[in-house]
Amino acid sequence: MPEHQSLMPNSQAISLKDCNRVWINVNLATFDPSLPDAYGIHTMCALGILDGRIACIQPMSSVTATSLPFDVIDGHNGWLTPGLIDCHTHLVFAGNRANEFEQRQQGKSYQEIARQGGGILSTVRATRVRSKEQLIKSSLPRLQALVSEGVTTIEIKSGYGLNLPDEIKMLEVARELGKRVPVRVKTTLLAAHALPPEFAGRPNDYIDLVCKEIIPAVAEQGLADAVDVFSETIGFDLEQSERVFRAALAHNLPIKGHTEQLSLTRSSSLAASLGALSCDHLEYLDEAGAINMAESGTVAVLLPGAFYYLRGNKKPPIELLRRFKVPMAVASDVNPGSSPMASIRLMMNMSCILFQLSAAEAVAGATREAAKALGMIEDIGTIEVGKIADLCLWDTMHPNELPYELGQSPLLQRIIGGEIVYER
Repeated sequence: MPEHQSLMPNSQAISLKDCNRVWINVNLATFDPSLPDAYGIHTMCALGILDGRIACIQPMSSVTATSLPFDVIDGHNGWLTPGLIDCHTHLVFAGNRANEFEQRQQGKSYQEIARQGGGILSTVRATRVRSKEQLIKSSLPRLQALVSEGVTTIEIKSGYGLNLPDEIKMLEVARELGKRVPVRVKTTLLAAHALPPEFAGRPNDYIDLVCKEIIPAVAEQGLADAVDVFSETIGFDLEQSERVFRAALAHNLPIKGHTEQLSLTRSSSLAASLGALSCDHLEYLDEAGAINMAESGTVAVLLPGAFYYLRGNKKPPIELLRRFKVPMAVASDVNPGSSPMASIRLMMNMSCILFQLSAAEAVAGATREAAKALGMIEDIGTIEVGKIADLCLWDTMHPNELPYELGQSPLLQRIIGGEIVYER
């Protein structure tokens, strides 16, 4: 590392003395892609924050007592990483589907349960009748579990309302959660999640509602940061998915897709051709889809929790994604039916064990690549001068411990915008 790295975006040199707060005696896993190490490691550093952003990084060998501001925090040789990012969740919902869990143990498939009125629609029924405050109360423990593991940014989807008032209710709840818990919340409209019972047999009419009423209303109220579609044999077909994508883009909302989870629909190629931020699940992705994603810069979001919980037997094509250099994010997919697990570190571990990601790929997947999947890489996801200071300080010997050991947390501090929002 250069003796003094302190350039802000405007190229104005900033010293540690100029900073609001400085961490000393810290090792950095920056995940800066310009560095040769997979983790982007700098050892024994000082990191300075100014107005919520990373302003200066220096080796400790060049730091003296007189070069520091008043507010100094000793990291005691701990590791700073970017704050963890959970870029795919269905965190807001009511009820549970433990009965379906038992049905699957008795041999019923996810698709069978859905066709019999269970699955997503059972959660829709429970969510529609709950008030916003009731949904907040049921969702808070899941959010608190994720932030306790180091999550500083989370994406929360709607999709259990399937009508205008209840989709808006879910998005408002998601935004309110971000006010009650110190975490950045990105909201995604997933009205095209399933066909609501009142539209049984009329999927095109429902897609009309999504495109002509729900998306415009949500866009006008500024409640969503993106629009998602469940493009699948038990969801919506290619033509219907494209209509939703184009309606979203017409309202200046980025798009993403649940694609290739249960079958090869080629919806990943469609989404990529329209500039999707991400395609998620991807168990049945083919080479053409991987090439299209690579060309468009669309992120592959891996969801090992759903693969595990549904006893998947076809893994996402990791080698194909590596070959074409498609960024791979890792997320919890926390939801009541196929991934009732509010643990980003468990997902990092599962991505290594089940999908054979390296430890570095797993941690990058929950930081840098997850930031790309949310369209936020300019601000978060790596430790670089000029970026927002969303960070985690860990009591570990190396960042490869984060996906390795479960059941206890080495998190010492969770930092958002340079402010310590959790400290052990």
